[in-house]
Amino acid sequence: MLMGTLRGTPLLSVRDLSVQFRTDQGLITAVDGVSFDLRAGQTLGIVGESGSGKSVTAMSLLRLLPPATTRIARGEILLEGRDIIKASESELERIRGRDVSIVFQDPMSSLNPVLTIGRQICEPLRLHLKLSRAEAKERAVDLLGFVGIPSPRESLGSYPHQLSGGQRQRVVIAMALACRPKVLIADEPTTALDVTTQAQILDLLRELQSKLHMAVILITHDLGVVAEFADDVLVMYAGRMVEKSPVSQLFARARHPYTQGLLNSIPPFGDQELEKLPAINGTVPSPFAMPSGCAFHPRCTFASSACLEAVPELASCGPNHVAACLRVTELERMHA
Repeated sequence: MLMGTLRGTPLLSVRDLSVQFRTDQGLITAVDGVSFDLRAGQTLGIVGESGSGKSVTAMSLLRLLPPATTRIARGEILLEGRDIIKASESELERIRGRDVSIVFQDPMSSLNPVLTIGRQICEPLRLHLKLSRAEAKERAVDLLGFVGIPSPRESLGSYPHQLSGGQRQRVVIAMALACRPKVLIADEPTTALDVTTQAQILDLLRELQSKLHMAVILITHDLGVVAEFADDVLVMYAGRMVEKSPVSQLFARARHPYTQGLLNSIPPFGDQELEKLPAINGTVPSPFAMPSGCAFHPRCTFASSACLEAVPELASCGPNHVAACLRVTELERMHA
């Protein structure tokens, strides 16, 4: 993990991003008002339960969501000053894979089962870097060796089903890194892997980030992974940002009740025994039936009548630390 939040001009700036889906029941908002900056070499962790909007945010950054059913209602996605939302399809083709790459959580569905590994890695090399067939093949061998695939030259002729889950994920990472992108989006890249392989993949990502000086967006539900890997963390709930902070501050002084609940649900280390692991009651609300006011209030032990009416805005509660909670806002005002 890098020491603290890096300074300098943001490589990627997301401003007030809101994404809606068209359904038979009308428009629903899946992401509402997400903003963050990402600098070269920095890792931003985005955490939250399933249905919180993490993956929709990630897919929106490359406009990978189907336009027939998706609408970006407002906001900007600025990559080195270029607004990806306004980019043409030809511009997006140049950006995807070359400037920004994504690693999905299920490598088996990310790879084409009827094409060899070599062919799939060579495709972005020939498309973006205009390498010859022979040049792309040699670069693919180097990439497979780079990510730790044994016998990389022989592996070029393998099909995805002939590799283990960890090897497939390494191949997906090799594909994502083929053109040395400036930003790597890792969408739960270790979810489908065993614990040992998870650790290996995270170590690999950390090593590659250090070598290539990439910016990384790590999407996960695992706060333990965030603690090891991220510089800053953005917590999402029901499509909205509820807290954003340097990772050290978040673990030392989480302010939003939802973040506190996530941290309390982490199993303790050592020989401590718990009769029951603390959990957050209830589930993330459906976008078709969002509660009034603060979306978290039906599950919050601190909820008051005001929480049923007002949607809390993000408020400062420390250096580079914001949270969206009426209770936090009141406490900060009292201690100001």
